[in-house]
Amino acid sequence: MAAPSRFKNGVTNVGIAANLNQYGRPDPSIWHTYFNDFDAFTSGVTTEWTETVIGTGTALTTGANDGGWLVLLNSAADNDGYQLQKLPNSFLLTAGKRAIFKAKFKISDATQSDLLVGLCVADTTLLGATGGDGVTDGIFFQKDDGSAVLTAYCQKNTTTGQTSVATTTLVTDTFVTVGWYYDGVSAVEIYLNDAKVAALDGTSTYLPDVILTPSMALLNGEAVAKSLSVDFLFAAIER
Repeated sequence: MAAPSRFKNGVTNVGIAANLNQYGRPDPSIWHTYFNDFDAFTSGVTTEWTETVIGTGTALTTGANDGGWLVLLNSAADNDGYQLQKLPNSFLLTAGKRAIFKAKFKISDATQSDLLVGLCVADTTLLGATGGDGVTDGIFFQKDDGSAVLTAYCQKNTTTGQTSVATTTLVTDTFVTVGWYYDGVSAVEIYLNDAKVAALDGTSTYLPDVILTPSMALLNGEAVAKSLSVDFLFAAIER
C-alpha cells in the first residue's frame, strides 16, 4: 500500500499577505459549513431543531448502526409524519458564491411514503400534495406518495419559479447518496452516489432568495408506520 503524502509544514489556501498565511491548515472561515454524522441527537431541544410531528412519531439515533444514523419513525396512521429543520436558518444562496449539499439516506418503503431532504426555507409543512409545492424556496430532493421516483428541485416562490429533474428510482431499505452543487453563476448540478446526473437552471428566476436551512421530512402514504434513516447531512456555502 502506498504511503500518504506528508506535508510536515502544513498546507494552505490563502495568499501570502493574508491573516492566516502561516496557519498550517486551509482557512476554515472561507466556507460556512455544517456537517452532522448523527452520532448523537436529542429530540425536543428547540434551540437546535424545529420538530414538527403529525401523530406520535420519534426521531432518534441508533448507535448500533455503522456510522450513526438519525431515524425518523412515524406513528402508524395515514399521513402521520415527522419533519426536522436545523436552527438557526443560516444559508443564503447568492450569485457569485458557490454552495454544496450532500446527504445519505434510506426509506423503509420506497412507494407508500413521501420524503424530502435538502436546504429549504423554514416551514412547518414542507411536504405538500405533490411536486415540491409544499416548499416556497429551496434546493432539495423529494419523493411523492405512490411513486419511488426521487426528484431534485430548485425553486423560488414555489412552482412559479421551479425547475426539477428526476434523479433515480429509490429501492426500499437501500441507502442512496444525493447532492447538489451551485456554481455561483447559473447552474445547479445534481449528483447521485457521487456522480453528476443532471443540471438545473440556477439563474435568478429559480435560485432561492431567502435564508434556507438543512431540512428533512417524512409522511406515511398509508396506515403503516414508515421510517427515514439519515446517515449524514452536509451543507456548505462560500462567504
